Amino acid sequence: MVIVKTAYKFRAYPSKGQKPILNRQMRLSKELYNLLLEKSQQHFKDTGKVFTKYDMNKWIAKFKKEHTEYNEVYSQALQNVSDRVSKAYENFFRRVKEKRNGKKQKVGFPRFKSFVASLTYPQSGFEIGKKRIELSKIGRINFVNHRNIEGKVKTLSIKKTKSQEWYITIAVEKDDAMPFTNGREAVGIDLGIKNYAALSDGSILQNKHISKSERNRMKHLQRVISRRRKGSQKRITAIQRFSKYAEHISRIREDHLHKLSYDLVHSYSFIAYEELKVANMVKNHRLAKSISESSWGNFIQLLHYKAESAGCVAVGVNPQNTSRTCSGCGNVQEMPLSERTFNCKKCGMSKDRDLNASINILHKATTAGLAGSHASGDNARPSHMRAVVGERGTTFGASR
Repeated sequence: MVIVKTAYKFRAYPSKGQKPILNRQMRLSKELYNLLLEKSQQHFKDTGKVFTKYDMNKWIAKFKKEHTEYNEVYSQALQNVSDRVSKAYENFFRRVKEKRNGKKQKVGFPRFKSFVASLTYPQSGFEIGKKRIELSKIGRINFVNHRNIEGKVKTLSIKKTKSQEWYITIAVEKDDAMPFTNGREAVGIDLGIKNYAALSDGSILQNKHISKSERNRMKHLQRVISRRRKGSQKRITAIQRFSKYAEHISRIREDHLHKLSYDLVHSYSFIAYEELKVANMVKNHRLAKSISESSWGNFIQLLHYKAESAGCVAVGVNPQNTSRTCSGCGNVQEMPLSERTFNCKKCGMSKDRDLNASINILHKATTAGLAGSHASGDNARPSHMRAVVGERGTTFGASR
């Protein structure tokens, strides 16, 4: 039997009396995070050893006796703070090891937080009803229960956005059938800016560009913020207004990506895409804004978790030479970005640049990745498949 982890997100509406309580608990969580980080650094300087999660939880228990205000926060929620600090250090040491092995990346030492906008209840401290969720030391909070929660609830988080909206995220585990195939065709996709993606079968996925009026509205709201005096209530109101509109634009994009990824995984049984180094690509200042707005990384993430339940497999391949190689004869030639049509100098084939690249991507995935060959530096990485308990662990996805 397969264990699948899924997250459900709901809009929450704390009362006027509950909002100050939640804000205070988040502020205490931020202070505790910074104290634990400082304690960890000092402990390493004094002993040369890592301040483990077990040590942190023991320290929190003693610390709460001297600082009783931290008793206002549910104990498991405080221990989740130590889990965050511990994971921050684990990721730091992992990046250090990867850099020593030759991977080019920033190490990124854990930093102190200026704010914390969420509380997490692992396993206990909450009770879920039809229209309300009861949180320990906070009370019953109304939420919009727009879908059934299937599976065993593992954790619950409540988060505040920059526009002062509240959301509850519930992570669950459930048994599911073994992976299956929907029997559709295979396809390669080449991600772009003008058109969001070109498919190897000739289909084009359109991008969701921000209109000129929407951009002007964003600029206007930013100018209003700059004119307000720092620390004033009018500036706070202007920031909230801008944040709300920015989240509105973000949701439009996210909705578009959800629809594109849903259509793809239900139309094809095998999807090959390029593993693009977006962090390196945004260094091109002429294209950085357009690349960031395209959210390719988010799209691939959505593609992965939707593929698991749709009988589809998503595979990433090395993007090297996918645009410079002829899909007909395999000839590799120079291909400036300004040229939108691939004209092969060897066999004479003429084909749209993006269509040619998408065919090459599919070819790489089906010949190099699935066959187990990694010749000429090619590689193909399959999506994180749903795992069998006791064999391959578990996977995580977020429900739409």
